[in-house]
Amino acid sequence: MAFSTLLKENGLKITPTRIAILEIFKSLKIPLDAQAIWSSLKKDRTLKKTNEATVYRTLTSFEKNGILKQVNVRKESVYFELDTKHHHHIVCTNCDTVEDFENKEIEKALERIVSKASKFKNIKEHSVELFGLCRACA
Repeated sequence: MAFSTLLKENGLKITPTRIAILEIFKSLKIPLDAQAIWSSLKKDRTLKKTNEATVYRTLTSFEKNGILKQVNVRKESVYFELDTKHHHHIVCTNCDTVEDFENKEIEKALERIVSKASKFKNIKEHSVELFGLCRACA
């Protein structure tokens, strides 16, 4: 789906900055914070005047509309990624490398845990982040 269509379907104005932010997430395919997005936008001569506050507001708006989701990578900033296919993350605590992974056994185990919970009937969402050292840092 084109980003302009995605924005339109969510009732958001189609602007060069919004499209550029989504393109950054699409091309890098890693969780990013507002500072990284803003730094990337400043490199584009046509978007140089985009200020930091606009980036923060846009990220918040995208999250509210289900375009982005927050990712816990244990950093001081809030990190986001495109809210696409469900997956989890492995994060290197030394160099900050992030790798996505999917695991059906984990999903089944989580379903069993919830089914046996005495006070919960279902869960709406979950995230699993694993922290350790990547091969290069180990």
